[in-house]
Amino acid sequence: MNRRRSDTLVGLLVAAIFIVGGALSWQAYQQQQAIEQMGSMMGTSMGAVHGTNPLWYVLWTFLAAAVIGGGYLAVRDDFTSTDANARSQKEMSEPADPESTAPAADTQPDEAINPESQPQARVLDLLPDDERRILEPIVSSPGITQIELRDRSNFSKSKVSQTVSALERRGLLYRERQGRTYRIYPSDDLRQNQKH
Repeated sequence: MNRRRSDTLVGLLVAAIFIVGGALSWQAYQQQQAIEQMGSMMGTSMGAVHGTNPLWYVLWTFLAAAVIGGGYLAVRDDFTSTDANARSQKEMSEPADPESTAPAADTQPDEAINPESQPQARVLDLLPDDERRILEPIVSSPGITQIELRDRSNFSKSKVSQTVSALERRGLLYRERQGRTYRIYPSDDLRQNQKH
C-alpha cells in the first residue's frame, strides 16, 4: 500500500470516528435535555436517572482519534517504507525512456536493471528518496565531505554514515579519509551513467 492510499484510509477512519462520536454526543445531549425537561415538569430532580454525560463521548472521541492518528504517524514511515522498495522495483521494470525499444520481457521486477537493455535509465531515478538525497550532492559536487553532505541532506550524522556505507558497498561511490571526516566521490560507473 502506498503512502497516499494509507494516509487516505487512516484519514477516513479518523473522520468516521469523529462522525460517530459526534452523533453519540448529540444523542446523549438530547437525552440529557429531555430528562431535565421532564424533571422540571414533574417538579423533581431527575439527576440520578439520566444517562452518560455527553462530554464523556466527546472526550472518548478525541482520545480514539488521537490514538489512531498518532499511532499511524508513529509507524507511517516503517509501514510505507516497503512501498518505496516496491516502487523502485516497479520503476526498474519500466523503461525510463518511453521510446526505448527494449522489450519488457528482458526485465523482471525481482532483478536489478540490466544496463545493456536500458542504457538511458539513470541510477538516481531508481533509488529510494533517502539514497537519492545523499547521492545527488555527491554527483553534483564530487569530493564533498561527509559533514557537508549531512548539512545538505538534513539527515542525522548516523543516517548519512549508514547510507553512505551502504552505497559504497554497492559500488555507487567511494570515500577517502581526510582528517576526522571523509571526502566522498561518485564511482566511475555512476558518473558515466549520469552522463547518458
